[in-house]
Amino acid sequence: MEQRAEDDFTIETMKVKDLDEVMEVERHCFKTPWSRYSFMCELTDNQFAHYIIARHNGKIIGYAGMWIILDEAHVTNIGVLPEYRGKGVGETLMRSLMALAKTEGANKMTLEVRKSNYIAQNLYSKLGFEPIGIRRGYYIDDGEDAVIMWKDSL
Repeated sequence: MEQRAEDDFTIETMKVKDLDEVMEVERHCFKTPWSRYSFMCELTDNQFAHYIIARHNGKIIGYAGMWIILDEAHVTNIGVLPEYRGKGVGETLMRSLMALAKTEGANKMTLEVRKSNYIAQNLYSKLGFEPIGIRRGYYIDDGEDAVIMWKDSL
């Protein structure tokens, strides 16, 4: 899965060889980053997992992942390096996940997002996701609630 995105970055399938750079994105994006081992297990052991990267001038600038179980896709994570935010990378990653999910037989998608992350919530709303509930204390680093968002039709 390689496709050309608008602003001179490409979307590609994540591979094990990408993990060093993905970990760099992860460290810049999250208070409690996933471990390299977690990503390795996702890529090599989890039959439900699908991960993609955004690459600009050879450098990984963002990534996104999901699990597809039966007809539902669950976004596990998405991260974009701070200097590339607001340039359409996150939206392109999400649209690419949605297209991949549909290709793989999913017809609906869900995700959790920090209650305080209004920028991400606005992006997801723009893409047709609707808030349907709250997961209390979802984030282990600070106990922040997560907003559950759902898209019924891909």
